[in-house]
Amino acid sequence: MSGITTIEELEAIYGTPAEASTVKVLDHVSPLYRRFIEASPFVALATCGPDGLDCSPRGDQPGFMRIADENTLMLPDRRGNNRGDSLKNIILDPRVSLMFLVPGSGNTIRVNGRAKISTDEELCNSFAIKGKAPRTVIVITVDEVYFQCARAIIRADLWNPDQRKLADGLPSPGDYLTEATNNGFDGETYDKEWPERAAKTLW
Repeated sequence: MSGITTIEELEAIYGTPAEASTVKVLDHVSPLYRRFIEASPFVALATCGPDGLDCSPRGDQPGFMRIADENTLMLPDRRGNNRGDSLKNIILDPRVSLMFLVPGSGNTIRVNGRAKISTDEELCNSFAIKGKAPRTVIVITVDEVYFQCARAIIRADLWNPDQRKLADGLPSPGDYLTEATNNGFDGETYDKEWPERAAKTLW
């Protein structure tokens, strides 16, 4: 099987980016990019560390990603599975990448930067919801911000309500746990208890 091993070989196939692919890149959050980020209820957070890469979904009500200034974003670390994969990576390698989605929009916004983890009590408390503050806040210094064109979302027909039927019949979290443990985990009970547990632990 043939493959590409150099940048020159790659560029021979794909050519060079069009002007629109490069002039859109800024080193700060402009007013228009700010509008998209503030409208987004969902972001994928990618991190890297010595043991590999991680991509973690983060979601909340629009505006949950706070724009402190044009070079600084703040992401509250809400309740999760306590694995801490993203946080461990940030401690060892501060480079992060973010991809924001807004339901109904074909575009996405991508941010590359460097992160640190804050335990400042006043800052954490400022993100409290229903009296529950995050244990930490991820503070991101922006290096690059730019929009990604809509082709992927158009091809996926992502926001078409009919696409929801694709989830019908998929395995449940309990199914995955049962399979991973060769039936050593009670996945059925896990699934039954999940809705109530989730309702109590969203924040």
